[in-house]
Amino acid sequence: PGKDLEAVRKKLDQLYRQAALATEEYNAAEEKTEQQSTQLVELAKKIVKGQEKLDGLKERAGAAARSQYRTGGLPDEAKLMLSDDPEDFLDGTGRVVQGQRATKGLIGEMTRTQEDLKTYAADAKTRFEKLEANRKAKAAAQKKVEKQIKAAEKLESELEQEEKERLARLEREAQERAQTAWLGSGILKDLDGEATEQGRKAVEYATAQVGKPYQWGAEGPKAYDCSGLTSQAWVAAGRTIPRTSQQQWQQLKRVDVEDMRPGDLIIYFDDASHVGMYIGDGSVVHAPRPGRSITIAGAGSMPILGVVRPDTGTTGQE
Repeated sequence: PGKDLEAVRKKLDQLYRQAALATEEYNAAEEKTEQQSTQLVELAKKIVKGQEKLDGLKERAGAAARSQYRTGGLPDEAKLMLSDDPEDFLDGTGRVVQGQRATKGLIGEMTRTQEDLKTYAADAKTRFEKLEANRKAKAAAQKKVEKQIKAAEKLESELEQEEKERLARLEREAQERAQTAWLGSGILKDLDGEATEQGRKAVEYATAQVGKPYQWGAEGPKAYDCSGLTSQAWVAAGRTIPRTSQQQWQQLKRVDVEDMRPGDLIIYFDDASHVGMYIGDGSVVHAPRPGRSITIAGAGSMPILGVVRPDTGTTGQE
């Protein structure tokens, strides 16, 4: 039975890992849909403004054409004969030429505005298509997350209470073994433990969430997923960082594990599907998985891919 339970633990681990990966896919798609919705709203405003400008230009061009039509029907000689003052007439001719130039300018501006409107409309169409694609990606990722979690919950529900307790013990033991091995590598000797002002604020925020439930796709304040916790902790410290663990790994500055300091983010697993925040003394605060609460664990209790640093400030020791 012990062997079976170890197999169950590994299977659950695998299901929850796949759910975590799909959660980060969902988070990335959600972030993109939000950005694209905002951009579409901005484009819509530009289109409305452009249309108003075009209507105004057309009105002005129409008025100019009507005024020219009223004065431009007679030959110049007739106008000169009808004019009481030849200077008046010559002034009038100058004004007609000016009027023609102004009309030409108006037509040019109208053409440019029409071209702008065409560009905006094409841009809006492209962005709308991208938005739809990301909405579909988000829905597909959501299905994937729910499927993996459902399978894991089903597997857990089939266990007796005593087996569930043993399973939790096996989980703890596996984490402790990994942490002991990590500490045994002598890693803590070289760790620079002092945090920056921002790093300390991020750690304070993250550790204040301990005990709150994990919920996939959540960014607080009642529940979090792994990258929801780390990104919000840094927002609280005054720094906006990417939303997902993969983006955090790709876009933030990488540092050696030996140079890690509190507030740095530890990215786990080869696919960067999990993230926690280093808080010092070989520990990490993280939102583990569905059915678990935000907790403090050994920084080496999961396979480390690498460490990234959200802030660029220096500590008192540097």
